[in-house]
Amino acid sequence: MREMNFLDKLLDGAQVEWKTLGDVARIKNGKDHKSLGDGEFPVYGSGGIMRYADAYAHNKPTVLIPRKGSLGNLFFVDVPFWTVDTIFYTEIDEAQIRPKYLYYFLTTVGLGDMNQAGGVPSQTQSVLNELKIPIPCPDNPKKSLEIQAEIVRILDTFTSLTAELTAELTAELTARKKQYNHYRDQLLRFEEGEVEWKTLGEVCRFINGRAYKQPELLGSGKYPVLRVGNFFTNGNWYYSDLELEIDKYCDAGDLLYAWSASFGPKIWNGNKVIYHYHIWKVIPNTDLILKKYLYYVLAWDTEALKAEHGTGSTMMHVGKGAIEKRLVPVPSLKKQARIVAILDKFDALTNSISEGLPREIELRQKQYAYYRDLLLSFPKPEEVAA
Repeated sequence: MREMNFLDKLLDGAQVEWKTLGDVARIKNGKDHKSLGDGEFPVYGSGGIMRYADAYAHNKPTVLIPRKGSLGNLFFVDVPFWTVDTIFYTEIDEAQIRPKYLYYFLTTVGLGDMNQAGGVPSQTQSVLNELKIPIPCPDNPKKSLEIQAEIVRILDTFTSLTAELTAELTAELTARKKQYNHYRDQLLRFEEGEVEWKTLGEVCRFINGRAYKQPELLGSGKYPVLRVGNFFTNGNWYYSDLELEIDKYCDAGDLLYAWSASFGPKIWNGNKVIYHYHIWKVIPNTDLILKKYLYYVLAWDTEALKAEHGTGSTMMHVGKGAIEKRLVPVPSLKKQARIVAILDKFDALTNSISEGLPREIELRQKQYAYYRDLLLSFPKPEEVAA
């Protein structure tokens, strides 16, 4: 015997009939869009809106279901639209089922895990047509649609609240970053004659990483090879068993600078690695400049440096000769330490929000999914019989 929940109260004893998707909607194939002109109607693929065209394929509320690619990436659309051949649209029998109710229920059935092919994830109409859809109070269409409408209303409210919270948290993070940038700019802006300006070549050394041939990059080995792709995202790694000069390795606490494609400095906080050719290790002259102060100065000047010295059409980069000529403010070591202490506090605050934001959003999304599943947890026929 199931414990009575909100859905039970909403049903108020009404029966539920499980119909196939094919009973309540017709699945239609998308078509090529290349012959269409530009216009106002969204053109959907499995990844979302691709462009806007001057014609539409359907002009009633629908659920779009990917046929290729991201199979769980469903869309509810209630404006005229066009779909390409990587995504199905549905002609929904609105006398039986509300389109958005169908959308919400289909988000719970795990379509993303129903791959019907060995290569690119694919879905078929025959599989989709057999999906079971719960229709409350089927003998009373008016009451059935009212129950569905109430479920949609509640889930719309949760969706709106989740989106609102995400927007608020994102705005908070943006505000903190602006505040951090403001104070950093103030701290690193000096009156004329207040401090000495030196070239980076005078206050530090830039050591080239090692250029690797593809056969030298291994799937496993003694040393991870830090490439630009790993520098900020920490994605897939290559390895090397080569024993190199000591300055070709970096350890936790070393200051690095990515000078190609992904620009900017980073204090490395991982294990011992070999750094790739597109990364410099930066060795400060500690008689003149503190490493952490140098890090903040490089971060501050990154965008201007990219604009002034970036070259290359497909992969922007800056040469060592150009960066070594870059002028930076060099106050006393005591003043550098004070600036670092202030920026460290702002940096910690900004990072705590940056790290907390995805976690908070994830928790809200899990909460939303929990209540969505609860609202749509209709008793299966075998549960009713029990």
